[in-house]
Amino acid sequence: MTQSPELKARYEEWYRTPDDPAQRDLYSGWQRVSAVSKADHVVRLCGEAGLRPRTIADVGCGDGSVMAELAARGFGEARHGFEISQAAVAIARRSTAMSAVSVFDGARLPARDQEFDLVVIAHVLEHVPDPAALLAECARVAPAVVLEVPLEANLSAARAKKRAHAEEIGHLHRFSRAQVLDIAAHAGLRVVADLMDPLGLDVHTFFARTCARRLAGAGKWLVRRAVMAVPPVGQRLITVNYAALARK
Repeated sequence: MTQSPELKARYEEWYRTPDDPAQRDLYSGWQRVSAVSKADHVVRLCGEAGLRPRTIADVGCGDGSVMAELAARGFGEARHGFEISQAAVAIARRSTAMSAVSVFDGARLPARDQEFDLVVIAHVLEHVPDPAALLAECARVAPAVVLEVPLEANLSAARAKKRAHAEEIGHLHRFSRAQVLDIAAHAGLRVVADLMDPLGLDVHTFFARTCARRLAGAGKWLVRRAVMAVPPVGQRLITVNYAALARK
C-alpha cells in the first residue's frame, strides 16, 4: 500500500525549509539532537548482536541526520536513504554522509533483494497503515533491521491532549512492546536485541528558553528516569522510545 497523497503533502510541508533563519536553526538543531539518541541505539544494538554493517539503508531518512551522526562515528561505509518526501530527499542529498538518496512510494523500496547489510527504520512504522508489510519490505533488502518506535500504549499518551498531538503529527498506531514484537514476527523477523529509552536531558530541555522551563524539563527527565527503573511499570505510565534489532 502506497502512502496517501494527503500524508505525502504533510511530509512535504514538514520538510520545507523555513524562511525564518531562527526557525531553520531550531529545526536543524532538533534534528541533530534527535539523531544522537537514534544513532546511539543503532550502534548499541548492533554491538550486542555482533553486527558490523558495511552498507546501511535508512528508510524514512528525513534530512539524513541519523546517517550523518553514524558517519561521524565511523559506523558503516556506504549509506543510502529512502524517503517519500521530495523536500526531505533534496535536503538529505546535501549531506556528505549519504552515498545516495532515493524517493520511494512508502511501500516498495527501489533496491535489490539483500542489497544492504542493515536497514534502519526509526519513527516511521507508527505513521504507516501496514507496519508489518513495510517491515517485511525492509527485510527483503537487508538481513537485519533496526527499528525504532514510540511506545504510546500507556496512561500518559491516552490523555486527550496527547492523542490530539499524535494525530496531528501523523501517528496511526499506539504501540506496546508486545505489539511491536508481533509485527516483527508477521514480517518474518525475530527480535534479537532491544532497549527502551526515556531519552536524555538534552531532549527534555531543548525547547526550553527560560530557566524555569529548563528546570521543569530537567525535573521531567528525572521523574521519567525514575519511573523506568521498573520497566513494566514505566511502560504503563509514560511514552518511551523502543528500539530493536531484528533478523530473519
